[in-house]
Amino acid sequence: MNMNMYDVIILGAGPAGISASLYTKRANLKTLILYNDKSGLEKASLIENYYGFKNGITGEELYNTGIEQAKNIGVEVLKEEVVKIENNIEYFNVVTTRNEYQAKNLILATGNKKNRPKIKGIEKFEGKGVSYCAICDGFFYRNRSVAVLGSGNYAIAETNELINIADNITILTNGKKAPEFRADNVKVDTKEIEEIDGKDKVEEVRFKDGTTIKTDGIFVAEGVAGSSEFAKKLGIITQKDKIVVNENMETNVKGIYACGDCTGGLLQVSKAVYEGAKAGLEVIKRQRGI
Repeated sequence: MNMNMYDVIILGAGPAGISASLYTKRANLKTLILYNDKSGLEKASLIENYYGFKNGITGEELYNTGIEQAKNIGVEVLKEEVVKIENNIEYFNVVTTRNEYQAKNLILATGNKKNRPKIKGIEKFEGKGVSYCAICDGFFYRNRSVAVLGSGNYAIAETNELINIADNITILTNGKKAPEFRADNVKVDTKEIEEIDGKDKVEEVRFKDGTTIKTDGIFVAEGVAGSSEFAKKLGIITQKDKIVVNENMETNVKGIYACGDCTGGLLQVSKAVYEGAKAGLEVIKRQRGI
């Protein structure tokens, strides 16, 4: 028996993810929550429009209390960065920086972080050499030169996807500390970026010190991968970085659900709690064959 096989893995420990887990765990489904990045909820100094708190509650307190509530009923909650998700048809393989876990169902609830860096040319060349998904677009750069923009584990994971495709790869940290990465066709450049430039498509990266490098494409992988990044890699339909779901929080990929800020609409705790509960209930139905 695979001890790392779960009935459901939930990515995200905010109101949506926690709410989903409260239902799946009480239905006796083996449930795992994986989270790493800070929640936007923690930044809320005082929440006064959520039911049940007559004097309001800080976002940080609500966030931490939710995690403890899930733990108290037996939900496994692990702080590990997810760098890759694979759809193996019968189950999903979730790879973190520490381990690998398998699940029959997946709930995406990591909010709606925007990983688009504020660099001139990024938005202009999206779809014209700027990509946010190595596994989706790497094929188009076979035997060519590409760059990966980022300095963390997510950037390393994207580089690994490209290493046997591209002729050479440059990891651009944009002034941040260089990651430890060794490969014959990979180099690291830590200089701060001034602009991404080209005519009809990406052609070069210009640095603030006046130097440039030529590149055919740039894969953006700053920070930690969020729901929309994983959705694109899994073939899930998105619209303007929002995950498209039906009334049951189901995506177009069987067994994958999404809830909370990553689905767009009203960016409120009450909406996230509802969608998380709905996603959890739908996973229960699927597991029971209802």
